[in-house]
Amino acid sequence: MAIVGSYREGVIRSNEKVGENVYKLVVEGAFDGVPGQFYMLKAWGIQPLLARPLSICDLDEESITFLYLVVGTGTRILSKLHAGDRLTLLGPLGTGFSYEGVETAAVVTGGIGIAPMLYLLKHLPGKVDLYAGFRDESYFLEELKPYVNDVYLASDSGNVGICGTVCDVFEDRGYDAVFSCGPNPMFASLKKLVDPKKLQISMEAHMACGIGACLGCTVDTLDGMTRVCTDGPVFLAEEVNFDA
Repeated sequence: MAIVGSYREGVIRSNEKVGENVYKLVVEGAFDGVPGQFYMLKAWGIQPLLARPLSICDLDEESITFLYLVVGTGTRILSKLHAGDRLTLLGPLGTGFSYEGVETAAVVTGGIGIAPMLYLLKHLPGKVDLYAGFRDESYFLEELKPYVNDVYLASDSGNVGICGTVCDVFEDRGYDAVFSCGPNPMFASLKKLVDPKKLQISMEAHMACGIGACLGCTVDTLDGMTRVCTDGPVFLAEEVNFDA
């Protein structure tokens, strides 16, 4: 069941560029959350109207970290913030990954889908392999490598790993579970390569409220149209219809 958090103000510790249009934002304070959950962030007045949903990238007793891609007005404003600036956060929101009893696992990411995986990897026991796909250049890998066994890379340009998608380099090596975040076409392809009952996907969606009130982030599932923000963002792949 999703956990609905509350609004609070945060002070930025750092906001550094780590890749092409990719930023790592660290906010001071004691925050809550489990791997796979997210927060709604806002650092402006009336416009743009909506806050931006960002997955928990990392979390400790003193701070919370977000990794985000600049794609529009809201994230562009976030990228201009500096240490000491303030912003508003709502969270933790949504449902997280389930990893109890998992001994061997694969983490599969596409682009900025790498964002929620550091916090997840810190909770995964045993052997974990990382499969990461990028458009051109890689980013944030060095922070993940201490928590994984093997790393397999792919990129659209061929500059990183093989030339192709992350699904081209993925191989099901009998993992107990596969955890993934990225675009829907990647999920649809991955669903054909691994048992959908073992595949947990963190879905990306345009969100307005983050608490399930606006119904703006629905996705087609076996149970009908379901809200990504409250019933997800993490789903079992077998539950989601990618052919709709």
